[in-house]
Amino acid sequence: MAAGGWTYAALAQQVEVDPKSVERWVNLGRIPRRATALQAAKALGEDVHALWPALRQARPARAISPELVALYEQRADIPVSAFTDLMAQARERIDILVYAAVFLHEAYPRLNELLTERAAEGCTVRVAIGDPDSDTVQARGQEERFGHGIESRCRLALMHYRPLAGTPGIEVRTHATTLYNSLYRADDQQLVNAHVWGVNAYAAPVWHLRRHERGGMFDTYADSFDAVWATATPVREEG
Repeated sequence: MAAGGWTYAALAQQVEVDPKSVERWVNLGRIPRRATALQAAKALGEDVHALWPALRQARPARAISPELVALYEQRADIPVSAFTDLMAQARERIDILVYAAVFLHEAYPRLNELLTERAAEGCTVRVAIGDPDSDTVQARGQEERFGHGIESRCRLALMHYRPLAGTPGIEVRTHATTLYNSLYRADDQQLVNAHVWGVNAYAAPVWHLRRHERGGMFDTYADSFDAVWATATPVREEG
């Protein structure tokens, strides 16, 4: 706040809270509601988890299912290290099904190196990203009120992943399916980012699954990946 010249009153007006609330955040370490925290972080130009690390904590999974490790209200609550650490532990398989998910490369520039290292150790890596020219991707952009933004992000994702095309053990494809969930699988663990109509993926829920037995929730999503993969088009190497 000091660096940006923000006063308690100015920030309070920006995020529509009482100035005393902002004062409590600063002086007493109080944590605002998640939606308010996101607004404040955006106004300040800071990462919300750098300001309030407690907001990235998962909710207890409770006894809903033996496969359910954790629930998150939205993807923004999860540090990128949760995704990359999962991949780094993989020994047999890494599957990524998204439209773009450029947040991974932006926050972890070594992602391609990590995937290449895992492949070199015998891990099969499959990455399916959205075809930016497909009707489904364009429809998602309209639904999320981002216009052509999602198409641009798909093209950016393709730029990030294309250098991996042709790497032994790694295959990259583009798909034109309706994306009901983004999937990030590493062996028998999987992060499922559910999608909500009109909501960007970062604000939608995520559940962390661990495969417990054949035919469970984990396999439902794994089979979904395979079905999409069968329809997808391989990405060629540059040149």
